[in-house]
Amino acid sequence: MDLHLQDKVIIVTGGGRGIGAGIVHALAREGAIPVIVSRSAEHNLATLEAIGGKGYQIALDLTNPAACQAAVTETLRLTGRIDGLVNNAGVNDGVGLESGNYEAFMASLHKNLVHYYLMAHYALPALKASQGSILNITSKTAETGQGNTSAYAASNGGRNALTREWAVELLQYGIRVNAIVVAECMTPLYESWLQTLNDPETTLEKIKDKIPLGKRMTTQEEIADMAAFLLSSRSSHTTGQLIHVDGGYVHLDRALL
Repeated sequence: MDLHLQDKVIIVTGGGRGIGAGIVHALAREGAIPVIVSRSAEHNLATLEAIGGKGYQIALDLTNPAACQAAVTETLRLTGRIDGLVNNAGVNDGVGLESGNYEAFMASLHKNLVHYYLMAHYALPALKASQGSILNITSKTAETGQGNTSAYAASNGGRNALTREWAVELLQYGIRVNAIVVAECMTPLYESWLQTLNDPETTLEKIKDKIPLGKRMTTQEEIADMAAFLLSSRSSHTTGQLIHVDGGYVHLDRALL
């Protein structure tokens, strides 16, 4: 299926690794021009060239509000347009109710939520011009809870709410806004977390056993393929949706399987 993404310029925050990198590669394979925004120049653009794609990288720390505007300004300088925005950067940093404090909670909101708003705010004029789309990557923690991660759960609740709010506000401009809700997906950060446990292999098997469809982790490629579709004109009548690419983890009754 041709997704009609050829030469579309799409910003991907946190696009240097994990789910973000998967989205970057999926977009490049469709002929889009991803602009990776991450804290360091950790993504080798040669990997895009190897699959016949091209892209750009901007090294900025989006926890600094001024960096969000700079990322949009630099994208426009490099490409002259913005056709899509993927808000993806963030980390489950374990700021809990008992273990956290005001400073840690607010810092986590800046890591995980505030830049979602600022990137969309600064990119909006260009998205109006292109009638582009916004895709927010969010987490099951907003719906299921997890324990000891109040700030991250609150951030993802905010991401979900902003998805619906922006979908309403931007209807008049023809800008679609959707979200992908991620549950158990194997990424470098997830793997790093597993390795902090006493018995990573046993823990992973227990987690996979709770995933209804196939008893396996969601792959980065499965998230990325949905992302490319939602950013494309093939999903032209889809907006305000929270799409769960999770093997049924959140909504199916696992006790019955």
